[in-house]
Amino acid sequence: QVQLVESGGGLVQAGGSLRLSCVASGSAYSIYAMGWYRQAPRNRREWVASIATGSRPRYEDSVKERFTISRDDAENTVYLQINSLKPEDTANYFCYADTRGSAMRYWGKGILVTVSS
Repeated sequence: QVQLVESGGGLVQAGGSLRLSCVASGSAYSIYAMGWYRQAPRNRREWVASIATGSRPRYEDSVKERFTISRDDAENTVYLQINSLKPEDTANYFCYADTRGSAMRYWGKGILVTVSS
């Protein structure tokens, strides 16, 4: 089992920046990839970015110029730096972790990012 807890969300003005964090606990040693989805009001959950052990980060095309994902394996933490925030970035952001062996995907509860215009 892996538990994920996100932090760093909140209310930000358009043009500002945020860094989201997601800390993994439990069987964090089994994680090989972590990433982020987001879900805006009345929208489907959409994949944003991911980073796997030994691989380059991957991004959804519409965010790759402004979002940066990074990972600190020593701290079992994945980060999502979001720059030049836009109102359309307003969403709940969910962290996930994929594990080896059982091939399970674990989810955090999500954290709200609200961007005011």
